Amino acid sequence: MATRYAIYYVPAADTALWRFGSEVLGYDAFTGQDVPQWHPAATTASAWHEMTADPRLYGFHATLKAPFRAADGWDEAALASDFIAFARTQRPVDLGAWVIRPIPSSRDGRAFLAMVPAEPPGELAELEGGIVRHFDRLRAPLTPAEIARRNPDRLSERQRGYLHAHGYPHVLEEFRFHMTLSGAIENAPAIGEHLDLRAKELEVAPRLRIDRLGLFRQEDGGRFQVIDIAML
Repeated sequence: MATRYAIYYVPAADTALWRFGSEVLGYDAFTGQDVPQWHPAATTASAWHEMTADPRLYGFHATLKAPFRAADGWDEAALASDFIAFARTQRPVDLGAWVIRPIPSSRDGRAFLAMVPAEPPGELAELEGGIVRHFDRLRAPLTPAEIARRNPDRLSERQRGYLHAHGYPHVLEEFRFHMTLSGAIENAPAIGEHLDLRAKELEVAPRLRIDRLGLFRQEDGGRFQVIDIAML
């Protein structure tokens, strides 16, 4: 499988927010290693490990440019250089207070849990749109198999258009900032309360702020790992 890259918001590795997200998922994307996994009192350790299998593949993050293969003529060094240069043109975005909320899953009607801004600011859409459009030229076109994996028949007309134009259906007007904390599960609201209490126990800062971007790499279908950080 080809190497893929992604541009995510990722907290600093020495923050309570990063520790919280990493221990909930059981994986630290800065080190590329498993970490002791916390689990809600309402579940067993093995059950929670299974419930977090999907987001553990990506590490704790918020998607700003979804995973892509590099276009012809772009090697990793050139991609990283462009990534750093772009970040220098952007300003930090204060997202305000966060909440942990169930988000309906398009796959089976269940919900996954995510940390989201209580009231997303307009500057967030500007940042995401700029990232999506800027890095399109670095992205190889989707293959028919990659398009099929997005289940285009289940997408809206606008989402299908974005899938073909930008490689991902949930961009621009369809974008919703979220930092995923579980896969699609049942009883998400009750489990979300446990996650909220754990975040407060770890003294996670009460507000979110995008002050950096992370360049992530995935090799051979494995887990994504941070390979570079760019400050805004």
